[in-house]
Amino acid sequence: MLNSFYKNFKSGTDIRGVALEGVEGQSVNLTNEVVASMANGFVLWLSDKVGKPANELTVSVGRDSRVSGPRIASVVCDTMKSAGVRVLNCSLASTPSMFMTTVDLGCDGAVQITASHHPFNRNGLKFFTRGGGLEGCDIEDILTHAQNGDTPDRHEGVITEVDYMSQYKEHLKDIIKKGVNAENYDKPLDGFKIAVDAGNGVGGFYADVLTDLGADTTGSRYLDPDGMFPNHVPNPENKEAMASIREAVIESGADMGVIFDTDVDRGGAVDKSGNEINRNRLVALAAAIALEGNDGGTIVTDSITSSGLKEFIENDLGGKHYRYRRGYKNVIDKGLELNAKGINCPLAIETSGHAAMRENYFLDDGAYLCTKIIIKMAQLKKDGRDIESITASLKEPVEETEIRFAITEDDFRACGERIIAELTSYAEKAEGWILADDNREGVRVSFGENDGNGWFLLRLSVHDPIMPLNIESDSVGGVEIIRNKLFEFLKTTKGLQL
Repeated sequence: MLNSFYKNFKSGTDIRGVALEGVEGQSVNLTNEVVASMANGFVLWLSDKVGKPANELTVSVGRDSRVSGPRIASVVCDTMKSAGVRVLNCSLASTPSMFMTTVDLGCDGAVQITASHHPFNRNGLKFFTRGGGLEGCDIEDILTHAQNGDTPDRHEGVITEVDYMSQYKEHLKDIIKKGVNAENYDKPLDGFKIAVDAGNGVGGFYADVLTDLGADTTGSRYLDPDGMFPNHVPNPENKEAMASIREAVIESGADMGVIFDTDVDRGGAVDKSGNEINRNRLVALAAAIALEGNDGGTIVTDSITSSGLKEFIENDLGGKHYRYRRGYKNVIDKGLELNAKGINCPLAIETSGHAAMRENYFLDDGAYLCTKIIIKMAQLKKDGRDIESITASLKEPVEETEIRFAITEDDFRACGERIIAELTSYAEKAEGWILADDNREGVRVSFGENDGNGWFLLRLSVHDPIMPLNIESDSVGGVEIIRNKLFEFLKTTKGLQL
């Protein structure tokens, strides 16, 4: 059982904490001592997982652009070295590339120092084996070792500096060359202008990939790593971030723009007209690409995807839509599970931009996703079409909103589950309320044309004492109608800050 101190570091399938002073009320808890205890915990866990003593393990270590990254990476490397581990220090690297070291470099495990899109003062550790990212129970085991002060036997390992990102960039370039198969094979993007917005994370390397393939990337922004993130939050879900890449595309006259989060496990895009390819539209485009050669395949998404997306996947693309739970690891694990059962599932994707393709080890890699989109753009140009044509029939809501209710009870999970059970019972009896028959998280209810013409989903947050409410409508004013219907129920509940 984790104590309150170490339990606070567990963030789903990652470890996250405060690494720098600078935000009021947030004291540093990712100290060198604590980080060392976590590194020891990972070595012990990995040794047991792969059946090797610590002094026979090879582990890669990378980091994103955060200011605290070099300090934490140094502690991790030194701690593992003292256990006899052969450490490959990859320095500045994307999270997906660190997984790929288990494929290309034969590493037993990998550690990425990152806190994704979270503020500059936070950081964390993300772990991989050749089988993919760890589960929540694995993180608990690592933190339990850390809490107990468990350490592997002392041996003298070695730290080797490795420039794996150069190899990873060549890997992406080869994929584009083969996918486009242009007459000028080595310059398949010659004649295209593509803007990249890295948000001062580690994604600036992608502009080099495109430039080397002949693309004009002069409209790109914020490619230089800066862990204080001075321009905008590196997050494809952030409005300022998407406004930045839209502006870059329009100002430079680019054919497309791509944007990444800090550690490049998520991506988004913008078409030549400045329209966002994000959230439902990104899922639709990725599904269209993934279903090529996978007729009738199943696309796993999270729970908040729109009704129009389901129609697009099933009616326009001929696939099957499996709406699952929020959390990128949840959708990836479901995709793996379906394939293990013999169900053809080529893609698991969350509306946040986490997209994992079976052909790419079910790794959520923003650079790989954008690579597939760019290949498709180049292929379509040969036929005189553009990328927008693929999703032209996607029906998108007229209105949408998200409200996040704080849970006021200490046992927030029990409170949220109680409210979900009560709402389910209420919806079953309420006139005009249609419970979704394919919902697997929270309560999803649809309404007819005269009752709001849309749907809501109320669920419990994956990690936090929050109940997010998503509402979409295909009519002007529909969101307010649906919200008012739901609030009649919510006013009778206890435990929510309305």
